[in-house]
Amino acid sequence: MQIDYAAVAPELVLTGALCIVLVVDLVLPDNRKGLIMPVSLLGVAGTLLALLALAGDPTRTTLGGMFVVDSFAVTLKILFCVAALLTLAMSYDYLRKEGIHQGEFYFLLLCSLLGMLTIASSRDLLPIFVSLELVSVPAFVLAGLQKIDVKSNEAALKFFLFSILSTAVMLFGMSLIYGITGTTNLAEIAVRLAATPVLRSIAVLSVFFVVVGFGFKISAFPFQWWVPDTYEGSPVPVAAFLSVASKTAGFVGLLQIMFIAFHGLADVWRPFIAAVAILTMTFGNLVALTQRHIVRLLAYSSIGQAGYILLPLAVVNVNGGSVNHEAFAASIAYLLIYAFMEMGAFSVAVAYGREGGYFIDDYAGLGYRAPGLAVVMTVFLFSLAGIPPLAGWAAKLFIFRAVIDGHEYWLAVAMAVNTVIALFYYAKVVRRMFFEPAGDGPLGVKVPLLLQATIAVSTVMVLLVGILPDLAAHLARMSTLV
Repeated sequence: MQIDYAAVAPELVLTGALCIVLVVDLVLPDNRKGLIMPVSLLGVAGTLLALLALAGDPTRTTLGGMFVVDSFAVTLKILFCVAALLTLAMSYDYLRKEGIHQGEFYFLLLCSLLGMLTIASSRDLLPIFVSLELVSVPAFVLAGLQKIDVKSNEAALKFFLFSILSTAVMLFGMSLIYGITGTTNLAEIAVRLAATPVLRSIAVLSVFFVVVGFGFKISAFPFQWWVPDTYEGSPVPVAAFLSVASKTAGFVGLLQIMFIAFHGLADVWRPFIAAVAILTMTFGNLVALTQRHIVRLLAYSSIGQAGYILLPLAVVNVNGGSVNHEAFAASIAYLLIYAFMEMGAFSVAVAYGREGGYFIDDYAGLGYRAPGLAVVMTVFLFSLAGIPPLAGWAAKLFIFRAVIDGHEYWLAVAMAVNTVIALFYYAKVVRRMFFEPAGDGPLGVKVPLLLQATIAVSTVMVLLVGILPDLAAHLARMSTLV
């Protein structure tokens, strides 16, 4: 089997960076561990450059068709690398202040990133499964890095237990589909299922198990119970990484399997996905209304956002066509935009939490004590709510238009209702910041330079895409698999 080394160059660069980080961590004294961060940063930046070199190239296929580099893969890999860079910048001062082992953190983060890169190019059940595990297993440890913190231990344990259960269910579904088709290649699965209608009932059962397995990865209802406790107990940069990059990796795998392998069964799984999407966004938004901790609020918000991203799958047409293309593009566009909104909100939570606290009540009077942080937090929260002219309104517009084009008007109504519900809890935080008297919090907040950079990049992207939504729409339409 010949290997196209140019196609796997980003993964090779990142693997080399992983090895270097591991060796550097072994030889550096404890008081110099901070040097591992720039090494990790350079590794991710090198990976990003290798990806940019592949952008615009014709589609490359290697490893017997299991690994494909196309516009879809390159776009999502770039997003993963950007999310990793923002997480690295967000975490540097946080790790030092909290006394978390930096070598372990950076090594595990890069391992998880490697899994995200490979899943974007996987067109076979085997590499998709292995990639998901490479994303998840390091994340278990990352969630529990605050080893003397009971909540951190609880976060890691819940994450681990729910994950292994979902993995078992997913693997069972994949083994069923392999048993009835004799292949693990996504395109071949679709062809053989279409050629053998008698296998349809077993294939439907397989689809159910696979969706349940992915439901955990993307925190869809009713598989989301681990999310709030895991996010709250994890180091906050880890929660941000899980909320953005890990969730996106789950969606990348799910989109590939549903649109390529199981496209011919869309008339069966479409109603199930519709029900899951509505329950997911409704549960996330309703429970978020009662939250008092900013990280838990963002956790339930991310559950609600997962419901929006799932909606386009509920309009997939068995016969293909422009509806499927627009539905796929809408989900991709939402993922691209969601990454910067969520990463920005978590960055502000880290910046203020260092001195002011992580409870929503702690944000009272923030507009007076640290107006800059209050303004950018308002930008991110209102963007998540879908208020124009911020990027979130464009993301929701793409989803809404895809649902309308699919003639599923009741889904559009459900989405509109949930958008209104979500505005209440986002506005609750904004009201605390600008319309309540300042408490005993610090007057002025010192934000480290790297954290400022994370907030600035996220803010610029949210404002830019909000004003020029066609940027995200064009990129998403170029990056579809249908």
